[in-house]
Amino acid sequence: MPELPEVEALAGFLRERAVGRSVARVDLAAISVLKTYDPPTTALAGLEITGVARHGKFLDLDVSGLHFITHLARGGWLRWSDHLSPVPPRQGKGPIAARLHLDDGSGFDLTEAGTQKRLAVYVVRSPYDVPGIARLGPDPLGPGFDAAALAALLAGSRQQVKGLLRDQSVLAGVGNAYSDEVLHAAKMSPFKIAGSLTASDVEVLHDALRSVLTDAVERSQGLAAGDLKKEKKVALRVHGRTGLPCPVCGDTVREVSFADSSLQYCPTCQTGGKPLADRRLSRLLK
Repeated sequence: MPELPEVEALAGFLRERAVGRSVARVDLAAISVLKTYDPPTTALAGLEITGVARHGKFLDLDVSGLHFITHLARGGWLRWSDHLSPVPPRQGKGPIAARLHLDDGSGFDLTEAGTQKRLAVYVVRSPYDVPGIARLGPDPLGPGFDAAALAALLAGSRQQVKGLLRDQSVLAGVGNAYSDEVLHAAKMSPFKIAGSLTASDVEVLHDALRSVLTDAVERSQGLAAGDLKKEKKVALRVHGRTGLPCPVCGDTVREVSFADSSLQYCPTCQTGGKPLADRRLSRLLK
């Protein structure tokens, strides 16, 4: 799933290529991808793209005051072309969910792999008309997000810190991969209770959160949209590296599996050398 760094990079990519161009039309290959109907997608035709923004994991094209917003979900991606095919994508066929044409013949496809079709497109008058944006928590790279702001989010919470970092209503933009990376950098168990963190723990977690995300954003700057997935995978230290050596201490990276996801961690760096049992059976490690 694209998370904050990748969506920020896609926003930067589109600022360079799409801002100043006008929308020619929008094709929908899967009607279910469109979550709003007023205004219609046809209202975008002929309007200029004046800006591109990110809200958590949402990508927002400002089209002369209307907003074309997408959430790529787990299997979605944006595929840019300087010479986009003028032929509309076939309904319900292949990975293309939507196609946005610009007036110079360029544009992009929104594609989705896998069987769980969760990619979403919204055309709205305000980004806050999208329910997922309206309920977002603060952005961890926002200028006012300091250790005190993080402490306020953690205070009294009975959530495990891994789950809290992924909760978009608490913190915007962090998903499964970067929560693993942040906790590894902070040397913290994913099962630790968020409200139990000391002031020192919060400082360490805040530093890890900012540094991991900032580094990922900086690595992604200037990359073509098609190269972002590869760059993310290469740079990860524990996420998706089950069975490989931890790059910090050399211990074997372990995994805890859930119904629809998994987490990865290093026992030596994060849990005092103790492997975590299956989440459904384990006690919480503090």
